[in-house]
Amino acid sequence: MNFVEELKWRGMIHDIMPGTEEQLQKEMTTAYVGIDPTADSLHIGHLVSVMMLKHFQRAGHKPIALVGGATGMIGDPSMKSQERNLLDEKTLRHNQEAIKKQLSKFLDFESDAPNAAELVNNYDWMKNFSFLEFIRDVGKYITVNYMMSKDSVKRRLAGEGSNGLSFTEFSYQLVQGYDFTYLYKTKNCKLQMGGSDQWGNITTGTELIRRTTGGEAFALTCPLITKADGGKFGKTESGNVWLDPRYTSPYKFYQFWLNVSDADAERYIKIFTALSKEEIDALIEEQHAAPHLRPVQKRLAKEITIMVHSLEDYEAAVEASNILFGNSTSEQLKKLDEDTLLAVFEGVPQFEISKNELIQGIKAVDLLTEKAAVFPSKGEMRKTTQGGGVSVNKEKLPQFDREISEKDLLNGKYILVQKGKKNYFLIIAK
Repeated sequence: MNFVEELKWRGMIHDIMPGTEEQLQKEMTTAYVGIDPTADSLHIGHLVSVMMLKHFQRAGHKPIALVGGATGMIGDPSMKSQERNLLDEKTLRHNQEAIKKQLSKFLDFESDAPNAAELVNNYDWMKNFSFLEFIRDVGKYITVNYMMSKDSVKRRLAGEGSNGLSFTEFSYQLVQGYDFTYLYKTKNCKLQMGGSDQWGNITTGTELIRRTTGGEAFALTCPLITKADGGKFGKTESGNVWLDPRYTSPYKFYQFWLNVSDADAERYIKIFTALSKEEIDALIEEQHAAPHLRPVQKRLAKEITIMVHSLEDYEAAVEASNILFGNSTSEQLKKLDEDTLLAVFEGVPQFEISKNELIQGIKAVDLLTEKAAVFPSKGEMRKTTQGGGVSVNKEKLPQFDREISEKDLLNGKYILVQKGKKNYFLIIAK
């Protein structure tokens, strides 16, 4: 597998330094990507560079994931309007371990092969580096003129309403450049990869390597992912889409990918899966023939949910989706955990009632008119029920006056009412 050719057809190359492809064809090469450890989970914005590392290892090369413990304490000026919060070492170490666990789903860290993945933290080689040593051993090689020419610096200095650029942030490219130099010297790492906004920082590293060792190193960046409508990728109304199920449930994660537009799906399936060109081309052809079936979105959501979570989580997400949109059963509904239940029925009208009333038992007609305004009148509720148009927890309500009790609660707390085919209501007993 030719790594550069693989990335090209997937639309994953923005800039590539001359000589990079020749280096990769010459020998097994080590490359690294830097990952921000300011949270104990990656989000889907990280996945492009992680997939680059995955393809890199598949092509027989050695990937290094660098957790930026030191740089995470500074903050990168690229594409940011202000400095980030700084973290203590204990938090950084916790985040590092959590991130490695997530990366192990994409990269092989355990193999005995020479191209087994490695995880490193730049805090380990930066923590004992004194300021005087740094400006003497690193700073003297790169001029201020060179640093000022970088787009990320220019943007921050010229930005409207900008408070300028602190010395801490200005020094970021030197610290990142030193990371590359350190890995070049200690691990023979000759390539750094990242998003296109990192090009300036990465080339500072290649320049520092050239000036300090006389060696040659390379750079490759991928495009920053955008949505076809110009919106920001990876953001929902509730914020980032995380890989950790504590922050984004597997159901919501699956739904995010399932609901991307056709234009985005055709790009994302190339970037975020390891499917072959032939498989993807066939799916896109199928999509063009029957766009309403959304085969690309379905396969994209399947592949990435299984990769990030598990096959079981994917199947549970599909089953949960069918509860809302398909002909599911009460048994499937009862299997949902509380978080998934609330995610599936997010946005449907909700009513609160006292749990004590259910303990005593209450007629459905009273519950759905007086306690929860699912129906405007008892007459309409009776008529709809007799016509087979009312379900409680996905089971048809046989009589309008059937008693509803504590036994009907899902997760000991919820009752799902369906009026007609598409109107859902969630009753919460407190």
